[in-house]
Amino acid sequence: MTKIYYLIKPLIPRIIQIILRRFFVKLKRKKYENVWPILEKSGIKPEGFPGWLDGKKFAFLVTHDVEMQRGHDKCLQLIQIERELGFKSSFNFVPERYIVSQKLRQEIQTNGFEVGVHGLNHDGKLFSSKEVFSARAKKINEYLNQWNAVGFRAPAMHHNLEWQQALDIKYDLSTFDTDPFEPQADGVGTIFPFWVGNNNKGFWELPYTLVQDFTLFILMKETTDIWEKKLDWIVDKGGMALLNVHPDYINFTSYRNGIEEFSIDLYIKFLKYIKKKYDSEYWNPLPKDLTEYLNIKFKKSISNSTH
Repeated sequence: MTKIYYLIKPLIPRIIQIILRRFFVKLKRKKYENVWPILEKSGIKPEGFPGWLDGKKFAFLVTHDVEMQRGHDKCLQLIQIERELGFKSSFNFVPERYIVSQKLRQEIQTNGFEVGVHGLNHDGKLFSSKEVFSARAKKINEYLNQWNAVGFRAPAMHHNLEWQQALDIKYDLSTFDTDPFEPQADGVGTIFPFWVGNNNKGFWELPYTLVQDFTLFILMKETTDIWEKKLDWIVDKGGMALLNVHPDYINFTSYRNGIEEFSIDLYIKFLKYIKKKYDSEYWNPLPKDLTEYLNIKFKKSISNSTH
């Protein structure tokens, strides 16, 4: 069904796509209310987990998937807002869908933020076959090297963690703890990082644990209440709150949500909620810094087969 969807997707007007997705999300919410937004078992700490840097209660990671040129052109505005509020984040770009400015990448990294790779084409075909993936993985590795990047997230949260071990990465962001609204809805069932591979070669998997902005604001037409509720639960469990926000869908000029845009005020409200309620209790690392910490403090790899 996923292959069929991505085959006919270019023929469906964007507004129709969104209307259809809203309809199916509404049907699913009631069905999956016992496993979303909170899956209780995902709060179990892995054996040997060392805790967070400096004894912080929880880790808060912010990532951004830049899906189109319009998102690319909004990145600096987003960086300015996050810097003013005292946060840092990573930006994942699609190498062969639009022009990724070298100047922008350098500015992101110079300002203490991070750059990662978000697939190759964003066409839904990355995992269509092992042959296709292998061919694209070579190109992805070239961009990782060229951009001095160590992290990856696949488009649409498609994933095959076994195949992805062919990527030259230190971490992957292509999974989630629980999210029945994604096309590949097999959540990993944990709000903690875990190791994929063997002791000699592999990467850290960092699942997102807060529902994506597009799902929350565009499809569900919700506010930040679900983010706040889930965050409070994650804090109680001492887990990792990992957020994925798309610059493409942010409206920096209006207080109202559009057909596929939401006001920047919603994002700012959530960041201020964290600062006010959990001041000095959270660690906000870049994904690459978190993986360095895990390599030092958590030498016992967590097998993904347990999730």
